[in-house]
Amino acid sequence: MNTMNDQHGRSRTGDFDDVHDVVVIGAGAAGLNAALLLGRARRKVVVIDAGEPRNAPAAHMQGFLSRDGLPPAALLELGRAEIARYGVRLLQGRVEEIDHGYFVRMAGGVVLKARRILVATGLRDELPDIPGVRERWGRDLLNCPYCHAYEVRDQPLAVLGTHPGAVHQALLLRQWSDDVVFFPHTMDLAAADRERLTAYGLRLAEGEITRLVVDGDKLRGVELADGRVVPRAAAFLFPRMVPHDALLTGLGCDTDGTVRIVTDRTGLTSVSGVWAAGNVIDPRAQVITAAGMGSAAAFALNADLLDEDVDRAVEQHRLTAGAVPAE
Repeated sequence: MNTMNDQHGRSRTGDFDDVHDVVVIGAGAAGLNAALLLGRARRKVVVIDAGEPRNAPAAHMQGFLSRDGLPPAALLELGRAEIARYGVRLLQGRVEEIDHGYFVRMAGGVVLKARRILVATGLRDELPDIPGVRERWGRDLLNCPYCHAYEVRDQPLAVLGTHPGAVHQALLLRQWSDDVVFFPHTMDLAAADRERLTAYGLRLAEGEITRLVVDGDKLRGVELADGRVVPRAAAFLFPRMVPHDALLTGLGCDTDGTVRIVTDRTGLTSVSGVWAAGNVIDPRAQVITAAGMGSAAAFALNADLLDEDVDRAVEQHRLTAGAVPAE
């Protein structure tokens, strides 16, 4: 077996020097954490980043042990610096296609060859077309109670009924405030849900929402179609979460019958050699959860690569051992 050292001093198998062991697509918590472990395992890894993190509008992230309150951009900056220490390359750009030969084709014509692929492209939050929603998103119009409710605790809160998950979101928020108003908006609120909300101490503001009222760069209330303005200090909205999974569906990865990509517990898809991690396969995963998913995928990726390396070494060994010496 032809073994040599690469530019980072790592021992490499000559058969694979012209390809990357793993191409990671997406440089959020899942992709970076996977790249970190794979770099420490002395694998040849490149991470491709399109530069569109889902949590970019948020000023801080919460619930991540030792990083609680850190700006999301700061976490990514730390992660990029850490993977660089282990020789992991980071490329800025967008992947347009992956083919079944593990060729990763980027916009602009760059093509990378990989032995294995990890897709960690996340998702986008699809917001309702209500004036003020996009402007306040991630500021005082929030999504996850576990991520943001503590910072607006005991304040007058609104929950906008623009998604079926909004009822649960409103009930959950009562843990952080005694003053929560649910706005059914255009929802046909079931009688059982109406009873649960009322019994649990939430008020209902009937009528279609026309806009969020903002004054002095702060949310002041929610305006309804009849002209009423219900004063609120912060609002919550359950967005429609749309995974960036076109690369995976383009490969023919199995879904669960809806739109969710099916994987095993390590993130392995139905397509051999292709893993996925983070919000692209689990829309509800928080940052710390996505990082853990990246870690699990990295362990499995390295084990799979090791099996292939050993199989090739055994094959070469048998060929060498079986060779007839020249006379």
